[in-house]
Amino acid sequence: MNKESKDAVLNRYMAQHGLKSTRQRSLIIDTFFSVGGHLSVEELWSKVREQDTKVSVATVYRTMKLLNDCGLAHARNFGDGQTRYEAAAGREHHDHLICTRCGQIVEFENDRIEAMQDAVARKHGFIVTSHKMELYGLCKDCQRTASERKTEA
Repeated sequence: MNKESKDAVLNRYMAQHGLKSTRQRSLIIDTFFSVGGHLSVEELWSKVREQDTKVSVATVYRTMKLLNDCGLAHARNFGDGQTRYEAAAGREHHDHLICTRCGQIVEFENDRIEAMQDAVARKHGFIVTSHKMELYGLCKDCQRTASERKTEA
């Protein structure tokens, strides 16, 4: 995304689609960007309800769809059946490590991996327009827990 501010992107998108800025929508958006990370709609709804108990989960769903549609958020599915959202504005490309036991998500960047992906694409005559890498396994804590259970058995 270019250097255009997230507010400018959002305002332009809403104007183009005849959408109005509401207090609840603004609260959801501000909360999403301030919390960061990889949030499900339910997690975000819980955070928003700490400030306004009248916000419905449907309003959060619609707002996150809006942010995804205008390119300010990315919807991600990490194999647990739940869509999670992460902010897109001003972010460099990154990949993810996902713990299949506790759900921890670790972001990482690796220039060598990126270069190897580009080389593989070129070798096969591809131009990469987008990609995502998700590596699934057990985090350190879950590995420790698993080995402790084996020891106890």
